[in-house]
Amino acid sequence: MKEKKIVCFGELMLRLEEEGMPLEKVNLDTAKFVGSEANVAVSLATLGDKVSVVTRLPDNLVGHTAADKLKAFGVDTSLIQFQGDRIGTYYLQQGQSRQKSKTIYDRDNTPFSTLRPGDIDWHAILKDATVFHTSGISIGISQSAADVTFEALDVADELGLTISVDINYRSALWKYGADAKETITRLMQRADVMFGDAIEYEWLTGRKVPLEVTTANDPIDLDIYRDWYRELHAICPRCAKMIIGTRNQVAPTHHLLTAMMLNNGDEMLHSVIHDITNVIDPVGVGDAFAAGSIHAALCFPDDAQKWLDYSLAAATLKNYIPGDFNLAKDEEILRLVEG
Repeated sequence: MKEKKIVCFGELMLRLEEEGMPLEKVNLDTAKFVGSEANVAVSLATLGDKVSVVTRLPDNLVGHTAADKLKAFGVDTSLIQFQGDRIGTYYLQQGQSRQKSKTIYDRDNTPFSTLRPGDIDWHAILKDATVFHTSGISIGISQSAADVTFEALDVADELGLTISVDINYRSALWKYGADAKETITRLMQRADVMFGDAIEYEWLTGRKVPLEVTTANDPIDLDIYRDWYRELHAICPRCAKMIIGTRNQVAPTHHLLTAMMLNNGDEMLHSVIHDITNVIDPVGVGDAFAAGSIHAALCFPDDAQKWLDYSLAAATLKNYIPGDFNLAKDEEILRLVEG
C-alpha cells in the first residue's frame, strides 16, 4: 500500500511583529519564517504525517535558514528550489483592545512570484503523493505563480490525488490584473476538499452569512445554511467536503469558533461552538483548521462528523500557541474532540 504523502505548495515568508507596537518599531529579533501552506505542513508533520513543501526561496543565508526551520519540525524540504536574493515579508501588528490587527505585505519580485510553468517537475514530485494542498494565496501573488499552481492541479488530477484547497482570499495581494473572484472560483472548482471562513464565502456569493454565534450555547439552525451551501456547491460540484469556519471576535483575546460542512453535496454537519477566552495568537488558525482537515481525511475518511470536529479542535488549540505554526499534538486534539 502506498504511503500517504502530502505535498503543500505555497510561498514561505518572513513575519515581523511587535505586539502592541506600531509597525515602524518592529524588533527584528521577533522574525519568524511562515506562510499559509508552510504552516499547514508544520502542523501535519507535528501530527505525524509525511509532508513535503514545494516552494522557491532565495539562494542565500535567509532562504536556507527558512528551509532549515521547516526541516526542524519534520517537514521534507528536499523539493524546495533556491534562486534569487530576496524573501517575501509581512509586517503584523496584533490588535489591542478595540484596535484591529494591521498587516503590510512586501512580496513583489520574490523567487516564488517569478516561478514559471515548467520550472517544477510536478510528475516527479506528485507521483508518490496522496494529497496536494494549496490556497488562494498562491494564485494571488502573480500571474506566473497562478499558472504554476494550475499546472500542478492538472498533474494532481492526472495522477488521481485528493486536492485540498484553502480559499485564503487576501485582497492586498491581487495587484497583477487578474480577476480575483473568477480565478479563485476556478481554483475552488478543482477542489475535493475546501475550507474557507465566513468572510470569504460572503465575498464569493455576495450573500451575508445567516447568523453569528455570540455564546457557546447558541443554537445553530442548519436549514438556514442549506440553500446557501447548495448555491456554492452548484458552482463547485466536484467538492465532496465544503467547510466553512466562523469566528466571532468578541475581544482581541475572546473568540468564539465553530464550523459547518456540506458533505457530499447534501448532508449538513455542524461542530460544537468553542468559547476561547484567553487567545494568545490567532494568526494561523485557518491553516491549523486546514491541516486538521487533511489529517482527519486520512484518519477518518468515513466519519465526516469526526473529520469536522477534529479540524475545529485543531484550530481552537492554535489560539493558545504563539507564532503561525500549530504545534498541538494528535492526542491533544483528540482529547478536545472527545470533550
